[in-house]
Amino acid sequence: MGNVTIRRALLSVSDKSGLAELGQALAALGVELVSTGGTAAALRDAGLKVRDVSEITGFPEMMDGRVKTLHPLVHGGLLAVRDNPEHAAAMEQHGIGAIDLVVVNLYPFEATLAKGAARDEVIEKIDIGGPSMVRSAAKNHAYVTIVTDPSDYPALLDELAQSGGATSIRFRKALAAKAFAATAAYDSMISQWFAFADQGQKFPPMVSMTRKLVGTLRYGENPHQDAALYLPAGPHTQGLPQAEQIQGKELSYNNYNDANAAFELAAEFRGAAPAVVIVKHANPCGVAQRPTLLEAWQEALQCDSVSAFGGIVACNVPLDGPTAEAICQIFTEVVVAPGADDAARAVFARKKNLRLLITGDLPDPRRSGQTLAIIAGGILVQDRDNGAIGPDDLKVVTKRAPTEQELKDCLFAWTVARHVKSNAIVYARDGVTAGIGAGQMNRRDSSRIAALKAAEAAETHGWSQPRTAGSAVASDAFFPFADGLLTAAEAGATAVIQPGGSRRDQEVIDAANDAGLAMIFTGMRHFRH
Repeated sequence: MGNVTIRRALLSVSDKSGLAELGQALAALGVELVSTGGTAAALRDAGLKVRDVSEITGFPEMMDGRVKTLHPLVHGGLLAVRDNPEHAAAMEQHGIGAIDLVVVNLYPFEATLAKGAARDEVIEKIDIGGPSMVRSAAKNHAYVTIVTDPSDYPALLDELAQSGGATSIRFRKALAAKAFAATAAYDSMISQWFAFADQGQKFPPMVSMTRKLVGTLRYGENPHQDAALYLPAGPHTQGLPQAEQIQGKELSYNNYNDANAAFELAAEFRGAAPAVVIVKHANPCGVAQRPTLLEAWQEALQCDSVSAFGGIVACNVPLDGPTAEAICQIFTEVVVAPGADDAARAVFARKKNLRLLITGDLPDPRRSGQTLAIIAGGILVQDRDNGAIGPDDLKVVTKRAPTEQELKDCLFAWTVARHVKSNAIVYARDGVTAGIGAGQMNRRDSSRIAALKAAEAAETHGWSQPRTAGSAVASDAFFPFADGLLTAAEAGATAVIQPGGSRRDQEVIDAANDAGLAMIFTGMRHFRH
């Protein structure tokens, strides 16, 4: 298992990039080129001498190219153990020539899906002969070099140059590992298409999901944890990994996690009036929607300026210079936006460590999909929480119905609450969060914490009263007791939106009536753990 000199190469590729240059380099080393169909034509167009596979097998390419390389004279040349006497005798007896190098990349199945092709075209882009040759060559990497990625052509030529036209076992092993990963990813995409798109299965009996490494990160949630970023193979939603990073140091694991939380909440306001979201440790600490982006920033910051320090900012419209100037007044880790004008970019450029991410668009917050959670011994899979409520879903359960403004505030608070860790309580007034309580073990404490933050904001900014006065309050799940609702009433809330569904709903409704509150049931819960 030492160096193997490349004397014969079989090339059959869908992606023709770099093919002519590779063929010329191999020919210059005296390598015999064997090829198929379009690949052979491309090599001949480059002035190279090529033998057709059909010349070796004695069979023409047939059935629209479905059958061309599936033949013992091909796979025998790939799979033969060269120093095994029985294999060597079989090669000689049947006239099987050794193939030392295989260069194959597969039919563009992923690209075919991405363009929305019809089913018949998708099926035709399921490669059969390609993966078979790749697997045969990779299995026999002790003697055969397999290349599946055009980006590896330069490395192959460097290896041949350094080893006098040969490849080392180290090099062949690395490429074999990559080849098996390529066929596994390919088959995974096909199986997912059959299960999810073609047959509409939500939870198939077996599912294989392939991920492609983007790069390693500095560390995970803590410095002693290693971390990396992967992308799903196949069509997927565009998000932060596809964003253009204009400036700043590399994003960390926590940066990605927190920025995604801000990005997903900003997407709730896609196509609407300017909105700003400030997130700290994956929880919103201030959200506002105002006529201008600068006003939205100022109002969001005032909700909890203490937590905003060192946080993540996301907005639903392109950034402008004045807003960028205001954001730069406090320490901010990451800013995410669909775009940024020249003035905003110039302002942020003065903050070398601030990361500016331009996404170009925002995802559909109601898109379908699934989320995964790793547990000891298994994986939990569920639908994305893309549930939405409409006017017909709202049920007024108190004697007093909400005013038009209270209804708007309820719906704004409800939108924010679905992105707050449970137990979640959000006070809002006039399109601005007044106080946010997150992640507590009981709903009463979340109500108290949110009210406390609102009181601190009033003291900080010199307001005569907290913004919870006259606000609406949203709860991500039902109030199991009246105490959480009464805490909200004590803070000045006048309207409540919650799912309902508790055995004690009537007790909570009675308390709301006694306090003069308007309360709406949505019938939909939004736990976020």
